[in-house]
Amino acid sequence: MQTTEVGQNSEIKQVIGSLCMMNNRFMNFMLDDNKKAAQVFLRVILGDDKIKVRNVRIQSFIQNIYGHSSQLDILAQDSKGRYFNVEVQRSDEGAPARRARFYSSILDTHFLQPGKLYEELPDTYVIFITENDVLHDNLPLYNIRRRIDENAKCFEDGSRIIYVNSQRRDNTALGKLMQDLYCTEPKNLHYHEFAERMEFLKYSKEGEEKMTDVIEEYAARKAEALAKEAVKEAAKKAEEKEQANRIELAQGLLADGMSIEFTVRHSKLTEAEVRELASKLTA
Repeated sequence: MQTTEVGQNSEIKQVIGSLCMMNNRFMNFMLDDNKKAAQVFLRVILGDDKIKVRNVRIQSFIQNIYGHSSQLDILAQDSKGRYFNVEVQRSDEGAPARRARFYSSILDTHFLQPGKLYEELPDTYVIFITENDVLHDNLPLYNIRRRIDENAKCFEDGSRIIYVNSQRRDNTALGKLMQDLYCTEPKNLHYHEFAERMEFLKYSKEGEEKMTDVIEEYAARKAEALAKEAVKEAAKKAEEKEQANRIELAQGLLADGMSIEFTVRHSKLTEAEVRELASKLTA
């Protein structure tokens, strides 16, 4: 029993040790109420070192009574009242253009209170950090704003959508930030604002307890994988048994002098398999 617990603890530590910020749940823990870390993200991505984060929340659920509701990974607000929604997407299917549009619109409907003027609608930024270059132009960052087609001027409505390509990990400030997203060791991080939090989450008992749901999610995925493997193994054994039965039937038919064609039809083996059995019987 004790050996089992030691093995489980070792496995848990391995799971925690392998986590990086491109893991959505781990990113949430890294930025939860961590204004300094969120500030680094926004300053580097937006190229503005004057951004001051007022508050940051994770897993913010925004209810839409008339349609689709959303749960935002990370929602931050700065000292100017601007809102920033940061989403980490490892799957290309999770970052379509229309999802970014929807998230932008749901921020608008949530943050303009009844009786307020449209001019009071805060500026919003929806930021998708993607594992792959989903927009396929090999740019490190895609800064998207509405514009007027006839004169190419920006239509300044206060909404921005940004895609960050995490594959571009060069020695620029943004590239180093992307390197940090894949880093699993606090000592190797470029930005010290992340190091202290990662050290706490990975190497303290309190941090491990805080990440209980990440560990439980891993355990659930592992149990699901084991169950699928068991089903696959059972199906394989059933097929092996069925094949053995087909071979036994074919051998009997051939021994009774039945033709190749007859044996193929009744045993469900391929003609090549039946001919091989027949050659062994006559050898």
